Amino acid sequence: MEDNLDASIDALLNVEKQMRLAGEVTGTKKAVIEIVELCYKARAWKTLNDQIVLIAKRRGQLKQAVTAMVQQAMQYIDETPDIDTRVELIKTLNNVSAGKIYVEIERARLIKKLAKIKEEQGLISEAADLMQEIAVETFGAMAKTEKIAFILEQVRLCIDREDYVRAQILSRKISPRVFNVDPSKEKKKPKEGDNVVQEPPSDIPSLQELKRIYYELMIRYYSHSNDYLEICRCYKAIYEIGSVQENQLQWIPVLRKICWYLVLSPHDSMQSSLLNATLEDKNLSEIPHFRLLLKQIKTMEVIQWTSLWNMYKEEFESEKNLLGGPLVPKAAEDLKLRIIEHNILVVSKYYSRITLTRLSDLLCLSLQETEKYLSEMVVASSLIAKIDRLMGVVCFQTAKDSNEVLNLWSMNLERLLDLVEKSCHQIHKECMVHKAVLRA
Repeated sequence: MEDNLDASIDALLNVEKQMRLAGEVTGTKKAVIEIVELCYKARAWKTLNDQIVLIAKRRGQLKQAVTAMVQQAMQYIDETPDIDTRVELIKTLNNVSAGKIYVEIERARLIKKLAKIKEEQGLISEAADLMQEIAVETFGAMAKTEKIAFILEQVRLCIDREDYVRAQILSRKISPRVFNVDPSKEKKKPKEGDNVVQEPPSDIPSLQELKRIYYELMIRYYSHSNDYLEICRCYKAIYEIGSVQENQLQWIPVLRKICWYLVLSPHDSMQSSLLNATLEDKNLSEIPHFRLLLKQIKTMEVIQWTSLWNMYKEEFESEKNLLGGPLVPKAAEDLKLRIIEHNILVVSKYYSRITLTRLSDLLCLSLQETEKYLSEMVVASSLIAKIDRLMGVVCFQTAKDSNEVLNLWSMNLERLLDLVEKSCHQIHKECMVHKAVLRA
């Protein structure tokens, strides 16, 4: 059988040579594919690898023939008898396609298959290094969804091996706006001169599914640095996906996560905007506990930590069994910190000066803890305050220079004169009406 195989291959190689020298693209492709098929049917995997290398190195080999050979051989990767044979075939095809722009898409798919094998063997670092060699964003003929899926796989492997810096760099290759494009409105027929975009493989997810994978990876990335506001925005993007909105079992856990991370986020303009937008959501009425929680955070009133924790402790602990997994490990500590910061902001709205003892009573903290949290907020520029330790007084007003005082007096005088002018006008109007009544 081996003699017959070698004889058949030699005959086809002669045919291939004649066709190649004559410049016959169709005949050369057919001969090359026949050689690959013969080796596959005979299960001669070593011979297949040797013939692939030989055909690719032949003088003046046609690009179309190499492309057809690589594509045909890729169909047999899953048919290999064992892992070693599979890896050897992938490496052979990878070496043949290296540096050839006309088989760059096939090479990317080969690298992805090889990285998956490495990952299954527990070699995550090697798999990540393999994937990072390919810059699919420069491939004009690759489908958009396949590009996104490839980059997301690169990001996932970097996060798995805790290389968060490179994960962030790779994630920036994907613009979130690409997920909002309507596929039905995109141009279908390429114009003359445009690159012909290949159809993505059947295992590539849809654009909306890729959007969900992207934001789930971003949640993993931001959870590493405990960036609660960005995590909240990622859950907000997942919540707006059409398939999630249609299924109540999916959007309720996501909406719960949005509420939790909103409460855990430090107070700023973006947090306030998201808080107001979430409170206006009609679906929030399905989880009244969380609507009440957000209202408490928005209302300028002091919140008692003990009563709040007793009310939401079960809800907090049940998050680990819901969609999306548990909250970050520091969440319980940071929740208490956010309530304390909220209470300090509330006190600063109502008091210009307050004793440290009274502030400690309002916050239910010791003097040392009160001073510590107050100092941290001042350092973070979220609050303006000064502590007079000798007097034991906290001042929430900033010292004003002479120009600011004069400007304030000037504004007050203008308001006073406006009020006097309006009052005189009203008195004159009443007098005119009264005289007109008397004349009548």
